[in-house]
Amino acid sequence: MNDLPERPVKSFVRREGRMTEAQKRALEELWPIYGIDADTGLLGKLPPTDNGELTLEIGFGDGDTLLTLAKNNPEHYFIGIDPHRPGAGRLLLKLERDKVRNVRLVIGDAAELVPTIDPGSLSQILVLFPDPWPKKRHHKRRLITPEFLYELGERLQPDGNLHIATDWCEYAEEIVNALDATPILRNQAGQLAYAKRPDWRPVTKYEQRGLRLGHQVFDISAKKI
Repeated sequence: MNDLPERPVKSFVRREGRMTEAQKRALEELWPIYGIDADTGLLGKLPPTDNGELTLEIGFGDGDTLLTLAKNNPEHYFIGIDPHRPGAGRLLLKLERDKVRNVRLVIGDAAELVPTIDPGSLSQILVLFPDPWPKKRHHKRRLITPEFLYELGERLQPDGNLHIATDWCEYAEEIVNALDATPILRNQAGQLAYAKRPDWRPVTKYEQRGLRLGHQVFDISAKKI
């Protein structure tokens, strides 16, 4: 189970839209400072840390959560993976503006890149509001599967934390059931249970939209056994 099967189906669709000139400049000029090129995977490419605190956020979007956490925890390192270049450009500009230096970005598909991260190298993994792909015929595109949960667990340090949030009830149920079947992860709220929303997690724009639509938000917290 250590090797993921080939995954030709993407967990995202590239809806990049128009990039501003500032975003293009950021990707050209700031990438050498903040970027990690992942053409051949991430094995050995993540920055070493003095205290072992290395958080990965999968799907950082506009980067507000990653930026907030990095500013609140300057002694920790943060890595963000996202396939969309405009969002990366926006975050690069914010990192430069606020002089944040403990963040590194990767542009790519997390389903392909996570298995290339050194096992046991991460202290925390965040997957906040992954695309729920609500139509049944699109469920195969969902990122969080039993196989991917196992890969995430393999990349965590002992007692490392995995935190997932979604505002899609059926997806949340699918995730906690998959978590219960993942032998190297333990649901910290109990079997098939949801966690309380942690104070450290900023409210994302996607979450705000879901709340306006009357959606319930589900937090799922697991620990590496």
